[in-house]
Amino acid sequence: MHKLELKVPPPLVALILGIAMSGISLFTATVEVSSLARIVISIAIALVGGAFSLLGAIAFRRAQTTVNPMKPERASSLVTGGVYQVTRNPMYVGLLLVLLGWAVFLAAPWSLVGPVAFVFYISRFQILPEERVLTPLFGEAYSNYKKKVRRWL
Repeated sequence: MHKLELKVPPPLVALILGIAMSGISLFTATVEVSSLARIVISIAIALVGGAFSLLGAIAFRRAQTTVNPMKPERASSLVTGGVYQVTRNPMYVGLLLVLLGWAVFLAAPWSLVGPVAFVFYISRFQILPEERVLTPLFGEAYSNYKKKVRRWL
């Protein structure tokens, strides 16, 4: 089995990037948007993100498999139903949407570097290593699932 290369849990990666986005917003231009619109839109995006993450975690719990992204080798079943029919990584999609909501709230275009960095980092250091572990673990079923469902959206 391959060991994961990532040593930082994905929620912590998102938190660090969210803090960096705040810093970026302090030193770059912002877009003039009504405060109410900005707040409503950012909350709506973040809530959708939270729902994606929660539905992904619930599906894992119902399947009685590990939710720990640092230990994919402990997966006891391949979850392909519910939100996993839309994306192979709903918990990461959820974190991405929360970061996008945060970027909208900040109204600083340069803060969008955070969500972009999240996609690149998580793809390289979390998703690819997970896939290297899950492919031999679940064989053809996982290969077929990967052909049908996208990593992100």
